[in-house]
Amino acid sequence: MTDPDRDQAPPAASSVHPFSAMNPGLLLDMVESTGLAPDGRLLALNSYENRVYQIGLDDGDFVILKVYRPGRWSAEALQEEHAFAHELADHDIPVVPPLAAGHETLRAYQGFFFAVYPRRGGHAPELDDPDTLEWLGRLLGRLHTVGAARQFQHRPQVDAEWMGRGSRDFLLAEGWIPDHLEPAYRSLTDDLLLDIEAAFQRAGEWTPIRLHGDFHPGNILWTPAGPHLVDLDDCRTGPAIQDLWMMLAGDRPERTIQLADLLTGYEQFCEFDPRELQLLEALRTLRMMHYAAWLARRWDDPAFPAAFPWFGDHRYWEAHVLSLREQAAAMQEPPLCV
Repeated sequence: MTDPDRDQAPPAASSVHPFSAMNPGLLLDMVESTGLAPDGRLLALNSYENRVYQIGLDDGDFVILKVYRPGRWSAEALQEEHAFAHELADHDIPVVPPLAAGHETLRAYQGFFFAVYPRRGGHAPELDDPDTLEWLGRLLGRLHTVGAARQFQHRPQVDAEWMGRGSRDFLLAEGWIPDHLEPAYRSLTDDLLLDIEAAFQRAGEWTPIRLHGDFHPGNILWTPAGPHLVDLDDCRTGPAIQDLWMMLAGDRPERTIQLADLLTGYEQFCEFDPRELQLLEALRTLRMMHYAAWLARRWDDPAFPAAFPWFGDHRYWEAHVLSLREQAAAMQEPPLCV
């Protein structure tokens, strides 16, 4: 299976990034190559891993153009993402799949893979509302029922070794950790990696299924008719809890209530294995470690220093180490109960 980012270059800035070749004319030509008629209206949307634009059409409508980061995914992995989105839509699960030109959803143009999506509006869900959490639980239960029907062949797995040790080793090897924090960071992450391994051992033989992979409020758009999901760019194989834990926030009693609300909806469609709760804080820790390494790996993209100017500052790493210390304590607590 493909492991995204495994072969990314060191963080030293390069003079020319592949995305620098894009300009409004190229973007409009991409859309026009699919048979659509853009009218010249173009708005860049908030996206860093890929480049995403709202494009106006001659008929007054809009579409969303998504240009994939060169070298991150193979064509097969991108096609598998698109197929999963259409499979979910065929089961009346509210996702936003890419538009097809003939039978093709993935297109290539001047060295870039891209896809065109219908524009869908909405706002972030209100996660402090029990009814909202139950609704999202039903949505995830339906999604996971479809996800369990078969396996990905070209998408990555939730990989504790890569997300954890790979991220830690990259940051140390490339000199991102300030000298005065390196001994503490190295010792702390050594302990965390052992705790993560122990959590996966306690969870036992969990069932791998196809997941959304990045199920957080920013990828959920709420409308009067309910939620719909966008951005399956990180869909992968893993435990069901990976799509549940990012809905939980606050102190332990609050998270326990939120989890109960989610599972009330979820288990109407899909059985949840409570052993996977052993993984919750381990997955949160892996995401924190991977996020820091993701920013470092992307530092040659001019969009990243502009969008994250605080990254790399000593204060960032001091706060990061403090957050990981808090995670070390959280991983010693018993798992949430259902």
